[in-house]
Amino acid sequence: MGARESLSALRLGLYGLRPDLLFLQEVQGRNERESILDAQHESLGAALGMGVCYGCNVVHAQTDHGNAFLSRHPILSYENQDISDHRLEQRGLLHATILVDETPVHCIVVHLGLFAGGRSRQIHALVERIKRLVPAEDPLLIAGDFNDWTNRLAPLFVKQLGLYEVFALSPQGLTARQLPLRKTVRRLGSSLRGLYVPKPLSEAVYELGVDGAARGTPPPRTFPAAFPWLRLDRIYQRGFAVRNARVLHGNPWRQLSDHVPIFAELELP
Repeated sequence: MGARESLSALRLGLYGLRPDLLFLQEVQGRNERESILDAQHESLGAALGMGVCYGCNVVHAQTDHGNAFLSRHPILSYENQDISDHRLEQRGLLHATILVDETPVHCIVVHLGLFAGGRSRQIHALVERIKRLVPAEDPLLIAGDFNDWTNRLAPLFVKQLGLYEVFALSPQGLTARQLPLRKTVRRLGSSLRGLYVPKPLSEAVYELGVDGAARGTPPPRTFPAAFPWLRLDRIYQRGFAVRNARVLHGNPWRQLSDHVPIFAELELP
């Protein structure tokens, strides 16, 4: 996220959506060259009335950037774990715990590497962290840029963690206005820059839905924003009912980033 005009337009667009949670990548935390771009997560949080936490991953002489998480619910704690696989790519897992009513919910922002071997090791670090720190009964959300255009990571999540990608479980043909919600969590998984290496897409990965039915819905195409083709961005969940999931196409979103954002509405039981 760079230009001040893009930041202003993003604030306005998100204000219209009124999300409860935001999972953001490549957010600038420090900019000593141009103060208007300094602490972008804090600027967004102040405009939207949301709590913020920031995980610094890449540090330069006058700037740094990383993942950010914003929440309308209380943030109980957060930690940024370095999962960099080599010196050319600094990556982190930003893990926050929030309280939705009386329920603790674990939220992890990810931005994985460009190379398959590195992504595999980063996913193993993510799985290990969840098994160690997230109780099996607690709801869990993982969102961000997985850089996994072949969609090979989903089986690992399903088998080891009981996670499901939201588009595999989302009702078809329903909009948010048609759905009664109770404890609603609206989320935007938005990659603010994202990198890729173009490769052919694999076959759809079948996942088991909460009703016991298998659906072969692949993750959505989110990159490049002008003509989305690669399936890089995901929202995985555990412990929620998926009420709606959609990609925010068109203006202003395709002008704000080279990825189009994902929006989902979830309900706690």
